[in-house]
Parts: sequence; C-alpha cells; structure tokens
Amino acid sequence: MTNHKKKFSEILSEIIIAMELSDLRYNKRNNTSGFSELKSVKCVQGRYPDQLIDLWELYDETHKSENDSPEMFTDDQLYIILELANGGVDMESFEFKNADSAFSLFKQITCSMAVAEQALEFEHRDLHWGNVLISKTNSDSLIKYILNGHEFYVPSNGIQVSIIDFTLSRVKAENAVIYNDISKDPDLFSATGEYQFEIYKLMQQKNNNKWEHYEPYTNVLWMHYILHKMIKGVRYGSTATKVHKTSIQKLIKLKNKILTYTSVEEIVNKEFL
Repeated sequence: MTNHKKKFSEILSEIIIAMELSDLRYNKRNNTSGFSELKSVKCVQGRYPDQLIDLWELYDETHKSENDSPEMFTDDQLYIILELANGGVDMESFEFKNADSAFSLFKQITCSMAVAEQALEFEHRDLHWGNVLISKTNSDSLIKYILNGHEFYVPSNGIQVSIIDFTLSRVKAENAVIYNDISKDPDLFSATGEYQFEIYKLMQQKNNNKWEHYEPYTNVLWMHYILHKMIKGVRYGSTATKVHKTSIQKLIKLKNKILTYTSVEEIVNKEFL
C-alpha cells in the first residue's frame, strides 16, 4: 500500500458524508451525537511539515506503517484537512471497566447507526474497532437519541462513542447517493487472517458488488464484528465480578442472533426499545 494521491472528487464524498453525519446532532427527527463532530474543512498546499514527518517516522518505527513516507510530497502538493472534535481513544486501545461498560458502548453504536440508517440510508462499510473512538464522561449521564421522532436515552456508563472514518461509506442526501465504489479496489477483498477482512467479503456477497445500492445488512455484519471484539478482543479492568460475567453472556447471546436482523434499526427496535 502506498500514499496514492487522490483527486478532489475522490475526497469530496468523504467530506460530504462526514458533514451529513456530524449534522445529525442538530436533526429534530433523527438525532445522534455518536458520529465525529466536524469542526472545519480546509485545503492547504506545501511540503509535509518536518515535525509531522518526525512523528510519522516514530510511528513507522513502532508500528510499521504500510504507507510510503509523506516526505515524498513536494511544494505543490495539495491536502484536505478535516478538523474533528476529539473523540477519545480507539476501541482497540481502550480498557473497559467491565463488560457492562462495553455493552453500554454497543448500545450507543447501534443507536447511532440506526439513526443514520433512517436519516441518510447510511452504510459505514468499514466499522472496525480502530474507527470506534471512546471518551470518558460522567458515569450517571444519559445520552439522547431520536429515531423516527421517538426520543429515548441510553445510560453512558461513564463512556461515550464517536464513530469515525467514512472513506468507504455510503449515504443518500437530498436524493443524491454518495458512495465509494469499492468494486474498484479488489485488494480489499483478498486479505485474510482477521474477521475484519471477512466482513468485506460478506458485504460484497450480500450486495453482489453493487456499492451504490443501499444494503443496511452490511451494518449488521459490522455490529456482529463489534460484538466479536467485545467478547474476544478488548481489554477489561475487572473480569471476576458478577456484573462482568452477566454482561459477557448478554453480549454472547446477542452475537448469536444478531445476524438474523436485516438492519441496525431493526436491532434497536427489537432489542433496546
């Protein structure tokens, strides 16, 4: 994988999708603050700053980046900068108090996704645990959602979700379908070893490689992936308590039946409302 220089038209879809999802926090009929808040979008030009190159090299030494060094970019290179609110730590790095906390996060993810499905015919299409950010909040706070005009609240359990990265996503806004034609990226479907890579293939099978078409079941597949990570992958501070063991069983029970649903909105309506 390299630093492929994208055309503006290729980036525009991600910008529009990020704006539409961010604005759901102001929507009166379908409302959620569960997607990253977009503060501003800017176009800048020039070489990659030395300080950022140093940080990239540090990351490369530690984690082995799959991309070429941004030192390759010249004075005439253009960049699109999306300024987002701080959404916290990614799910892969976060340590949950216990599985009850993770179950609360799962509710927040599904409620946010359900709202976006209803408002925008939204499919994320790349909701791996690196794209789920978690920030800490008051343990007794409630998080508000409005779905089809119905207002409800989910206990935060001390954490709050922010879903990010809409490079592969799809929405319908003002009768225009905005999406990334993933069929042009066959490498995405050839990787193996992680359940994440299997989800790409399962999405492709479900929609027959037609990515303009709205198929909310792809979101259900990612919810199954999230449950898998909550059961097998994430770190917990306390695993010996009764509340943890009970919540793990809830996650397992939901994982065993979630693929029978056709959309995340159906999951929310049948499981949480």
